[in-house]
Amino acid sequence: PDGLPEDIDNGEVNPRDEFKARARYLGEKYDYDVTEARKIWSFGPDGTGPNLLIDCTKGVQYLNEIKDSVVAGFQWATKEGVLSEENMRAVRFNIYDVTLHSDAIHRGGGQIIPTTRRCLYACILTAQPRLMEPVYLCEIQCPEVAVGGIYGVLNRRRGHVFEEMQVAGTPMFVVKAYLPVNESFGFTADLRSNTGGQAFPQCVFDHWQVLPGDPTETGSKPFAIVQDTRKRKGLE
Repeated sequence: PDGLPEDIDNGEVNPRDEFKARARYLGEKYDYDVTEARKIWSFGPDGTGPNLLIDCTKGVQYLNEIKDSVVAGFQWATKEGVLSEENMRAVRFNIYDVTLHSDAIHRGGGQIIPTTRRCLYACILTAQPRLMEPVYLCEIQCPEVAVGGIYGVLNRRRGHVFEEMQVAGTPMFVVKAYLPVNESFGFTADLRSNTGGQAFPQCVFDHWQVLPGDPTETGSKPFAIVQDTRKRKGLE
């Protein structure tokens, strides 16, 4: 649900919380089923990330024996996502059923970890995955005559203004906008040339947002980004 990844990032929800209190919080704030919320196996990647692995099984034999291996596979899958081996974000995996070999020798980490990873990759691919991009919060100071130029530059770069106000007792305006990091290269120079050098931007990372388009559809922008990233990393 919206807001939960940010809560995990900020430490409001974390793996070290007492599990009953955490389940109550998730139930009250995000309408989670409390019994499921009590059975969160892991956060990932790195044991603290904004992805969840939840045990929704009922009475599966030998499940506790493979828990550590499944968690290791989950950490691996969320650290190196299926599209371009980048970290995953805001994904919840539910384990509904497990069929295990009765012989313990066939339930070792060597079998379970890569199998878990492949299984989670398949889940992601069938669930219409999307790329996410980081977004800057830009605060731009300028005189009133330059405000129009700022809007022009931001619109060309997929940015959008969400607040504009005058600084009390001065002719200066403060414009606040969101700007995708990918579009920010050369932004300052572009802004200066469009406002006669009167605008002064400050950018800080603010949040992640979904990049519009389907990364599995040939010809889309996310598809091109995935291909470039895979080529850079030497993936097939």
